[in-house]
Amino acid sequence: AVKIRLSRGGRKKVARYRIVVTDSRARRDSNFIETLGFYNPQAEPKEFKINIERIAYWLKQGVEVSGTVKNLLTQDHYKEKL
Repeated sequence: AVKIRLSRGGRKKVARYRIVVTDSRARRDSNFIETLGFYNPQAEPKEFKINIERIAYWLKQGVEVSGTVKNLLTQDHYKEKL
């Protein structure tokens, strides 16, 4: 199965995440199919940027979304676009 989930980057205790499409059986930071955006929880205010067209494309293909990514996507400024 294919999922949209976070892939961790950055150095120790300074996490940055990429929002990626990957096989659900793959390791967290291993190979992925496509990068859809990024999330930086340490910035003030938090940085969050996604490619909404590609997210919509993958959702039409039946891809599952992880809980954390689902929470990020349901924030007010992305609700109306999906």
